[in-house]
Amino acid sequence: MTLDPQAVERFRGDVLALVDQPTRIALAVSGGPDSMAMLALAHAAFPGAVIAATVDHRLRAGAADEAATVKAVCAEIGVPHATLQPKTPIAGASIQAQAREARYALLADWARGQGAAVLLTAHHADDQAETFLMRAVRGSGVPGLAGIRARRALPGLAILRPLLRWRRAELHAVAQASGWPLADDPSNRDTAHDRTRFRLLLAAEALLDPAGLARAADYAADAESALSVLADRFWQERAQASDAEVMIDLSGLPRDTRRRLARRAIAHVRDAANVTAPAFTSDANIEALLDILERDSSGTHAAVQASSRANHARFRLAPPRRSH
Repeated sequence: MTLDPQAVERFRGDVLALVDQPTRIALAVSGGPDSMAMLALAHAAFPGAVIAATVDHRLRAGAADEAATVKAVCAEIGVPHATLQPKTPIAGASIQAQAREARYALLADWARGQGAAVLLTAHHADDQAETFLMRAVRGSGVPGLAGIRARRALPGLAILRPLLRWRRAELHAVAQASGWPLADDPSNRDTAHDRTRFRLLLAAEALLDPAGLARAADYAADAESALSVLADRFWQERAQASDAEVMIDLSGLPRDTRRRLARRAIAHVRDAANVTAPAFTSDANIEALLDILERDSSGTHAAVQASSRANHARFRLAPPRRSH
């Protein structure tokens, strides 16, 4: 197999832009064209440093064969490979979300166990464009429009996406040049999934340029980083946290900063009090609570009571509901 040296060097540069020279690089390889192209590029750019894993969610009959194909290719080029499966079957509502959560948990545990500090996935510019468009239509704010991040830190591991400036067609050309068998996941054509419909929309509408949408996501990511730094600064300057209570001076702050500080305060109180239900995430919708605080009133969100007086907000554990 001979790859374009410029493509290999480009990939190497994209990886090293995200991490210093890694001694072991873990790859998530499904067997599709995108991840097989990444496998070919990584093997050429970092010889002897690459390991790979394929997750069989046990949701499709052909998944086991696809994992076996990736294993055979890896054996051919001398790349250690593992096939990972969830211990319990994935079932119920939101199958795709559950599968994604299980996949990343399996891959992260495997990568750390192999001594890898980085895990690479094959998300590319067209994936980024689809994500940006999906979230824009749903009215996402800056964090959502920032889309797929090039780097995400986990305990003892960094997830890297070095292909976010590569187009799908470029990767498919690399995959075809490898001569390896490529998997075709039928779920990628299933219009029951939102992402498939947005992919078809992008393909059909020339005015929607995937490269341009991906660049917009990059700019949103830059803005998100700046807003996060600003919120961290105001947390240090204006928040007083003790045990399961937080006091914050919100006066004069823009709504975005108030939103970030309030979410952080809610998370602090819940963590301090070991609250796990109801569920709360860092992107939770707290607009109604922000409106309440702006009126110097009080309200509850995710088991945390928030009140405000003269723009000084107090967050503490909500009292238990009275039983009748």
